[in-house]
Amino acid sequence: MAKPSPHYAGDPNLVKIEQAIRKLRTEAGFSQESLAYEAGVDRSYMGGVERGEHNLTVISLLRICKCLNIGVWELLQRADI
Repeated sequence: MAKPSPHYAGDPNLVKIEQAIRKLRTEAGFSQESLAYEAGVDRSYMGGVERGEHNLTVISLLRICKCLNIGVWELLQRADI
């Protein structure tokens, strides 16, 4: 039996954040795997973040932003939130 989607899956704000993270990651020259390693998260988690499957924790968001050399506020602005 398939697992139901989390209630936040497809949330418009998460979609905007994941799109911004993916864009910043590629602009910075990171692969998903290398960014995950630098941020101290699992590669599959990073992939799920970019697909909007994970509701990011504050700590994970801070780590990812630090690796991308961007503040959380700037990320949210780029995501148009």
